[in-house]
Amino acid sequence: MQKRSSLLLSFILVFGGWEAWAHHSLAAEFDLSTFVKVTGVIKRVEWQNPHVWFFVEVTESDSEVTTWGFETWPPGLLMRRGVTKDALSIGTVVNVEGARARDGSNNSSTRRLTFADGTPVLEPREEYLGGP
Repeated sequence: MQKRSSLLLSFILVFGGWEAWAHHSLAAEFDLSTFVKVTGVIKRVEWQNPHVWFFVEVTESDSEVTTWGFETWPPGLLMRRGVTKDALSIGTVVNVEGARARDGSNNSSTRRLTFADGTPVLEPREEYLGGP
């Protein structure tokens, strides 16, 4: 009996701990005090768990093109909020705000996402309520 209990506890710690480790804190990966705002064209969408990523090509003032990656919510949560794969269509012009990646890369979380005409797609997440 004790051997079974020990085996069950080990199993829970190994596999339960893996799931907790796999998910990350928003503040651990992104600097919630450093925001970016870009306008560009969606070039790629990775609609998969644990988070949807979309990539936007931004033409800078000097005509240089920069690609920014934006992490957002999981697919299921986006769909419950009315955002489908079709909303993030390749070629769509969007305005995006988010917290910049701590590693300095051109990656960001998604704080706010609107279409070019200002129509909202995603509004600020709870973690950002104190942000700009």
